[in-house]
Amino acid sequence: MKNAGAGAVAASSPRETVRLILASASPRRRQLLREYGYEFLVTPAEVTERVPPHLTAGETALFNARAKAEAVAERFPDEVVLGVDTLVAHEGEIFGKPRDMREAERILRRLNGGAHHVFSGLWIVRAATGRRRGLIETSTVHFKRLAAARLRIYLARVRPLDKAGAYAAQNDNGELIERVDGSFSNVIGLPMERTAPLLRTFGIVASEST
Repeated sequence: MKNAGAGAVAASSPRETVRLILASASPRRRQLLREYGYEFLVTPAEVTERVPPHLTAGETALFNARAKAEAVAERFPDEVVLGVDTLVAHEGEIFGKPRDMREAERILRRLNGGAHHVFSGLWIVRAATGRRRGLIETSTVHFKRLAAARLRIYLARVRPLDKAGAYAAQNDNGELIERVDGSFSNVIGLPMERTAPLLRTFGIVASEST
């Protein structure tokens, strides 16, 4: 993994420097970008996340990522804006961020002891040039089966109300997650294995790659 203290340079031409803007308030996404060596601004999008009934979980994540990125790009048309949305899906039900601890416990009871899918939608836009790119990443997460009392202890520890699926992969330490098939950073909230190459097509590269 790249040096977390490194900066990043984005240049679309020798005379022009383009900034990366993250249209998300997620501290986990900020941490991942920093760990990979990116320098960026944070401007959360003021949009309401939606679950359109005609879309799949992956399409829904991309729909919301696009809405976030486009909203911020209206304010910063010359910059490269990254919008992200992450959802959890299990047996046809989509789980976003729980509204309260009661819902968080209900979600974990549904996911307990089984496998579910984590979908992240990414949308990158530079409005001034009309360039837009999007993708959907999927990972499969296998949970251990925990007793109800241990689930409540887990929820009290991880503070789940800002986390899709009501759990914290980055702080799990093997307590709940048995294994992940696919990108682990996707489960945290930003699939860096695919984000970095996509950013590069917009001229955004981490400092060690310049």
